[in-house]
Amino acid sequence: MEAFTYDALPARVRFGAGTLGLLREEAERLGAKRVLVLSTPQQEDQARQAEALLGPLAAGRFAGATMHTPVEVTERALALAIELGADCVVAIGGGSTTGLGKAIALRTDLPQITVPTTYAGSEMTPILGQTEGGRKSTIRSLKVLPEVVIYDVDLTLGLPPALSATSGMNAIAHAAEALYARDRNPVISLMAEEGARAFARALPRIMDNPRDAQARSDALYGAWLCGACLGAVGMALHHKLCHVVGGSFDLPHAETHTIILPHAVAYNTPAAPEAMARLAAAIGAEDAASGLFALAGRIGAPRALRDLGMAEAGIDQAAREATENPYWNPRPIEPGPIRALIARAWAGEAPVA
Repeated sequence: MEAFTYDALPARVRFGAGTLGLLREEAERLGAKRVLVLSTPQQEDQARQAEALLGPLAAGRFAGATMHTPVEVTERALALAIELGADCVVAIGGGSTTGLGKAIALRTDLPQITVPTTYAGSEMTPILGQTEGGRKSTIRSLKVLPEVVIYDVDLTLGLPPALSATSGMNAIAHAAEALYARDRNPVISLMAEEGARAFARALPRIMDNPRDAQARSDALYGAWLCGACLGAVGMALHHKLCHVVGGSFDLPHAETHTIILPHAVAYNTPAAPEAMARLAAAIGAEDAASGLFALAGRIGAPRALRDLGMAEAGIDQAAREATENPYWNPRPIEPGPIRALIARAWAGEAPVA
């Protein structure tokens, strides 16, 4: 066994069906008196449900969260939090709402309770990605790690199949990068394999029957594991590419991760063959990159950046930005191969190692 370092992150998790009912108990446990509830406009009804459960602890609601956590949206939510005298935030929704809660916590150090309704996994990380002036940047700080995460399987039963597919593939990306991260360790590698395995098992069943409670439970369990992987180790090429493409061209987060993932895995397979063999075994494939591309096809997920609205002229810009200040990666970042990778992802072609 090689030497390694493992830092456990301090977070409390409540997992099960109907666990949203524990919200007030968890807020009281944190000593909260005035809770601000966050959501996207589309999930405002769930925010109202959270307010009802909080009862007298609910101070107000901000339903303006949006993808990529724009700084100007954070500033509006922060102004409301200050006006209400909020001493805690509850973020109910997917990665957009979770990101907003983290952005507020970074600026105020308010405690957070996160209630995920997708498989984004960011609720388990001390990482905040935010956008300003069309550029996305990331910050790692324990200040943005939620104190409590409530996983309620019931809240995912109505998650549309298409969103379930891309959200799940996004989560698998966290596991894939954890397996070849510079600071990987055997504990996180086990979680990464189990998380990817849970999704490979659950996603096709969810496509066939979106209200399959056991499949939904498996997927939410996988989201927890994959998110914990992302929070515990560093990011590499896949996340750099997604931050560049998503932030620069305003593409949807989960769909961008879904499309880039097989290509980033293919790029790194020659430099990390053991890690990619473990990923392939976890998803039941002979080759990790091809297996992920096939899984995306099986569950009807997008496989081409052009289908998300990215213009072909953006390929060169994305390649240039992706090679500026690159993240650590097991294979050197080379401009030519990176441009070829992005071009294949743009066109929806199969990944090439």
